[in-house]
Amino acid sequence: MSLPLIDETYFINFLVDLLNIPSPTGFAEPAIAFVEKEFSKYKQLQLSRTRKGALIAKWSVESNLLPVALTAHVDTLGAVVKEIKFNGRLKLSRVGGIQWNTVETEGVWVVTLKGEKIRGSVLIDTASGHVYGTKGEETPRNDDHMEVRLDVRTTSERETRALGISVGDCVAFDPRVEVTDGFIRSRFLDDKACVANLVAAIKSLADAGQSPKRTTYFHISNYEEVGHGAAAGIPAEVVELVSVDMAVVGEGQESDEFHATLCVKDSGGPYHEGLNKKLRAIAEQHNIPYKTDVYPFYGSDGESFWRAGGDVALSLIGPGIDASHNYERAHMDGLNATTHWVMAYLLSE
Repeated sequence: MSLPLIDETYFINFLVDLLNIPSPTGFAEPAIAFVEKEFSKYKQLQLSRTRKGALIAKWSVESNLLPVALTAHVDTLGAVVKEIKFNGRLKLSRVGGIQWNTVETEGVWVVTLKGEKIRGSVLIDTASGHVYGTKGEETPRNDDHMEVRLDVRTTSERETRALGISVGDCVAFDPRVEVTDGFIRSRFLDDKACVANLVAAIKSLADAGQSPKRTTYFHISNYEEVGHGAAAGIPAEVVELVSVDMAVVGEGQESDEFHATLCVKDSGGPYHEGLNKKLRAIAEQHNIPYKTDVYPFYGSDGESFWRAGGDVALSLIGPGIDASHNYERAHMDGLNATTHWVMAYLLSE
């Protein structure tokens, strides 16, 4: 049986829109609401929220088979205001595993408690070459030396506080999305690309008049980047959980941007051998290009559910993403392969 066609234009437009919505962990509600609005277009889906703010979409079908679930996360790396400095600039506390050297000179939005957005950029505190000379090159890129220069007239803590900025405010880094010749470059493809995989798979099945073989839950988490996203919200009746998250591309890795990948083991240990074999058989049956890999510095939403006591078979699949937690890049070949794999799994028994 051939799989339904993927609407690539829809996929790209949805993903670009989602990438451009700031959603650091703890401040992911706008992105959750965006996905919720998209899910609401499909009458097949019953929508709900967890108390934690995650989104659940249930696609019920008549079947003797026990339910399954797929999860992807919409929260991203980011920061919060840690301190308002004497000169009006901001010291930050990072959210998730963002690396300072990857965001130096990047534009940011500071979102105040009232929802006002104030523009700025991340700089080292010895940024001016004409003032500090080579000291700027020697200054460590760390929490003590990186700061946000606000694009407003402020030269003191008092003036910055008068703008409505306070400690704990969200700081969102620019994604800088570009689509060129099949490639998508952007921060935070981890894991918004995989949310797009799930949404595109649902659209393709719905447009083709098809349904999953068994009742399926789609869990969109909002705290993955700090390690506990899907610890709650997966119903107890679920017997299989597929975590859809980026595949690691780099030296020593099998994954690349043009395939989907099945992760056999990451920093949390091996995934479920039985479900892994099932997913590999599904991919081979449908000629889906995939690789297998091991990720040394990686954890997933599925593992957070396991650690919380979730009794499911668990696997991890996803598209190859180059330069993870940096300025990332994916290719439509790997993204399409992942969407096909999700659809093939939904249509399997």
